[in-house]
Amino acid sequence: MTPRDPSAVAGRTPVLFACTLGNAVSVTPAVHAVFGLFLVPLSETFGWSRASISGVLGILAVVGAVSYPIIGRHVDAHGARRTLLTGVVGLALSIAALALTSGSLIQFYATFAVLSIFSAMAGTPIYQKVVADWFESNRGTALGISAGGGCGIGSVIMPVLAAVLVGAWGWRAGYLGIAAFVLLLAFPILVLFLRDRTASASAAQEEAPREGLTLAEAARLPSFWLVLLAVAAGAGGTTAIFSHVVPILGDRGVSVATGTAVVSVFALATSGWQVVTGRIMDKIQTPRVAVPMYGLAIGGLALLEFGVGTPVLLFAGLLLGVGMGAQYGALPYYIARYFGVRHFGSIIGAMYSAVIAAQGITPILLDLVFDNVQSYRPALVGVGAALAGGAVLLLLLPRYGEEEGTSPDAMPVPSH
Repeated sequence: MTPRDPSAVAGRTPVLFACTLGNAVSVTPAVHAVFGLFLVPLSETFGWSRASISGVLGILAVVGAVSYPIIGRHVDAHGARRTLLTGVVGLALSIAALALTSGSLIQFYATFAVLSIFSAMAGTPIYQKVVADWFESNRGTALGISAGGGCGIGSVIMPVLAAVLVGAWGWRAGYLGIAAFVLLLAFPILVLFLRDRTASASAAQEEAPREGLTLAEAARLPSFWLVLLAVAAGAGGTTAIFSHVVPILGDRGVSVATGTAVVSVFALATSGWQVVTGRIMDKIQTPRVAVPMYGLAIGGLALLEFGVGTPVLLFAGLLLGVGMGAQYGALPYYIARYFGVRHFGSIIGAMYSAVIAAQGITPILLDLVFDNVQSYRPALVGVGAALAGGAVLLLLLPRYGEEEGTSPDAMPVPSH
């Protein structure tokens, strides 16, 4: 069987659907997107500072940085299905356990440490590994649909669900509701439709070996470090802003309802623009197409801090979503084009370590700034500078196929 056989092509659709749904209940929608809705209630309930609560995002970062490369190597060798299913169940139970939080910050941190392991097992990089294996033609579009469509839709649904539950019954009910949504909706569908390509192919042993660089070989190329630093700087900053939209606007006197609406627009734009980014990268063969999108995110930051009126704030969410969608949409495509798919799990796991580390450190810095000066403005300036730096790094990327040692599979002729 080859990827272009009719049975293989037909099998891609349910797998893409499953990966999209899996992304919709992954850590970005289920934890990051709702974080701001729990930040203030937890602080008021237990008297914890905002920075101490945001410390759990640092735990997510550290555990993810260690776990993703290990998990990536494992799924490269053994397939992703079992790891993903185990991760979804563990993530749901860990979120439910947050409802049992008492006044102990150590208990809160310990629960997040366990949650972090399961969130890495059921993380977007692992779903993207499955999608990259199944799709050769239109790979950028498929990667964008899976991650963008999934995380975006989930990041719209989860904050609304959490806001309703927290507003009506408190933050404990919010955690329980999110856990039930993850476990009862996602898990049965993933069991039915999620398949590893090699495991599902009856003649998998006849498949030609996939080519691509190992992680060690990729790490010797300048493009590896340019992509890693550019995406970590961009995605780390915009994700931190995403998790703090409600408190940032709340401190300016903007209502929770408006803040949640901005988060929803932010999420929808991120979702849609990951698909658009993938399609653009399938069509336009230059790695620099994401650079203007970083600039739009900087404009969104400015409007978030200085914009007045709901329409302007919603437009800020739109611009920020374009930037974040471009960052997450471009990363797996860059990996496939520069380094191939044979060791895709290992490479994207290593790169996500840097992204997750940035995601964990930046929110803590945001809240440390707030705790010291009672304003997020200096932190927003820092995020804008990081975005500008990331755009400059993308400008330094070579054209696809220019670097010596890049595998033939890393530069496929695009299918239109």
